[in-house]
Formats: sequence, structure tokens, C-alpha cells
Amino acid sequence: MRRRSFLSELFDYVRANRAWMLAPIIVVLVLAGALIILGGTQAAPLIYTLF
Repeated sequence: MRRRSFLSELFDYVRANRAWMLAPIIVVLVLAGALIILGGTQAAPLIYTLF
């Protein structure tokens, strides 16, 4: 049996159960995670000027 990633399982759950109200929450969490990760890299000065 092939192992599936968490995101693919979450997307399948949202699609199968018509739980589209979870989509904005997932998008915000992914964007916040990306900002946290990029905040510790060379891109931090660029991000700080945007906000």
C-alpha cells in the first residue's frame, strides 16, 4: 500500500465530505507557515518591508 502525505489526505477529505469551509483555514495556515520558514532565511528583509 502506498503511503500518502498528510496534505493529500486532507484534500481528499475536504473534497469527499464537501467541507469547503476548511479551505480558507488551510490556506491561511500554509501561508503563515511559509512566512515563519522564510523569516529565518535571506528573504527576511524583503518580508519585513512588505509588512
